[in-house]
Amino acid sequence: MQNKTELYDFRALGKAIKDARRSRGWTRDRLSNETGLAPRYIVSIENEGQHPSLQVFYELVTLLNISVDQFFFPEQKTEKSTERRQLEALLEDMNSQDLKILTATARGIWDAKECEEKEEREES
Repeated sequence: MQNKTELYDFRALGKAIKDARRSRGWTRDRLSNETGLAPRYIVSIENEGQHPSLQVFYELVTLLNISVDQFFFPEQKTEKSTERRQLEALLEDMNSQDLKILTATARGIWDAKECEEKEEREES
């Protein structure tokens, strides 16, 4: 007697693929050109949770720097989130002047958050 295997719900990962593609400013046609996949197949993966082959899955997550741990091991802390992987990929292409600007921006965000948290504590 054969046990029935439950299929993995691929919709959340499909959405992550779509979000990663969009964050790069890529259209489905661009992703199609990069991977050799038909745009309609990409639509079915992104929107319908179509199960791609292991090779297609690998190509998409590595090309778009998507961490899959968060989907397969949701109870465990992910070492690097998709967002962190994508940011690191962008950082690799920046020159030192770009990095100085980005560092100053990050510091400004950090300082603003600390100031906001301080004000909230004082109001309490």
